Amino acid sequence: MNTEVLIVGAGPTGLVLALWLRRLGVNFRIIDKSAGPGETSRALAVQARTLEFHRQIGIVDDVLAAGVRIDRLTIRTPTGPVKALDLSDFGAGVSKYPFAFALPQDIHERVLISQLEKAGIEVERSTELAGFAENAGGITAILRKNGTEETVEAAYICGCDGAHSTVRHALDIGFPGGAYEQSFYVADVEATGPINRNGLDVVLGSYGFAIVMPVRQLGSVRVIGVVPKAHENDAHVTFESIRADVERDTGLAIGAVNWFSTYHVHHRVADHFRVGRAFIAGDAGHIHSPAGGQGMNTGMGDAVNLAWKLAAVIQGRADARLLDTYEPERIAFARLLIASTDRAFRIVTGRSAFSSTWRRYVMPRIATLLFGTRWGARTFFALLSQTRINYRGSAISIGTTGKLRGGDRLPYIASGAGDNFASLGAIDWQVHVYGEPNPALAPVLAKRGLALHTFPWQAMAEEAGLERGAAYLLRPDGHIAIAVSGENVAALDGYLADWKIKPRQVAADRLKP
Repeated sequence: MNTEVLIVGAGPTGLVLALWLRRLGVNFRIIDKSAGPGETSRALAVQARTLEFHRQIGIVDDVLAAGVRIDRLTIRTPTGPVKALDLSDFGAGVSKYPFAFALPQDIHERVLISQLEKAGIEVERSTELAGFAENAGGITAILRKNGTEETVEAAYICGCDGAHSTVRHALDIGFPGGAYEQSFYVADVEATGPINRNGLDVVLGSYGFAIVMPVRQLGSVRVIGVVPKAHENDAHVTFESIRADVERDTGLAIGAVNWFSTYHVHHRVADHFRVGRAFIAGDAGHIHSPAGGQGMNTGMGDAVNLAWKLAAVIQGRADARLLDTYEPERIAFARLLIASTDRAFRIVTGRSAFSSTWRRYVMPRIATLLFGTRWGARTFFALLSQTRINYRGSAISIGTTGKLRGGDRLPYIASGAGDNFASLGAIDWQVHVYGEPNPALAPVLAKRGLALHTFPWQAMAEEAGLERGAAYLLRPDGHIAIAVSGENVAALDGYLADWKIKPRQVAADRLKP
């Protein structure tokens, strides 16, 4: 074979998949039909769960340095500010990254590309997938660049190629859903006025909303909003045609316009995320409203979920059944997400008198009440941050101890200068015990070659729902595979045998970094 995995598409999803596969020692090629990375951005938010994943592969510091930590969210109406909400640590105790964070997608992509290049890997630009077919041993794909075709043999193909995915179309996978009636604009501008240099402004108007945030690397301001009603049916919308509306709603005085674009938002989830040796991820499988800043993060979550499973199966470290869990785990979340963001989005962008009243008067007060209590702030953080995603219904999720079940994300526990997520940088199966482990556990794990990490019992662990002395087998992505009481070592051993789990040392020398 030419490669083990062929990644089609070098947006955030494809780039994260590539970085994780590289870290896991998998050979791959990543192609993209565009001549270069994107120049515009619709996605801004980078959620805490994504930052946790970035930490696992050692790139989180570079990502944080490129973006803006949102310490304050200011809710405005065209008549002025309504409420400023503290987002500096509204997720305290839930994650190492308890704040809101913004990094425009185009800049995020460049950070990810830079990380790939440091590893000696380049995206193959101006290269498109002309077609592919599955055979007994893998995938045969035809790539086309500058009129020349190349045949590539790969074990698997992953379509991370956006809403108009060539891979999805070739697999004849349905993509049901629709488009919202409103059109949106995004602009990178030079501006003065009410700009929070470490914050984000959300302007709630009579006909929609606008988001204003500084872009650290460019020294400019990014504005995203709903195209004013008077221009929503225009064949071609220019910034000058809506300048007065944007300035009136945001309170900004806008000078130079670096770039401007308009677009429509769709809401769709594919019927399947896998057919045989072909997978789809990110916008190829689901597209959402921008409510809550979930779309890009969900695509990167797809990539992480798929990467460690592909690596384990390719390297003979797990039963091939493991790949069967990708679709049900991620499609369930995509469907749940599209339903919830759709409801929120229709309220935020609705044109009825009720929606306008709700947006301008009710929403700010609800936000104030939420942030008025620690419980409310943490609940809002969990809702946005994707730290509550679980795979409880998955075939590889088993057991219940304390308040936790197989499939749950490992609760974050900070202790002194360290935390229990540090060991997840191994990107490997491992066992955590909080309190004293059963003496019978260590020999079982030593036989299997799995690491055991023990942590002192503390009030924070109990508050998080952990059970003293219980054993938690963690997947490489930090979710609990099986949770068993301290006495039930046999169940954990049986799980490892059933899924043929082996640690990464088996493949340590396959591809030297």
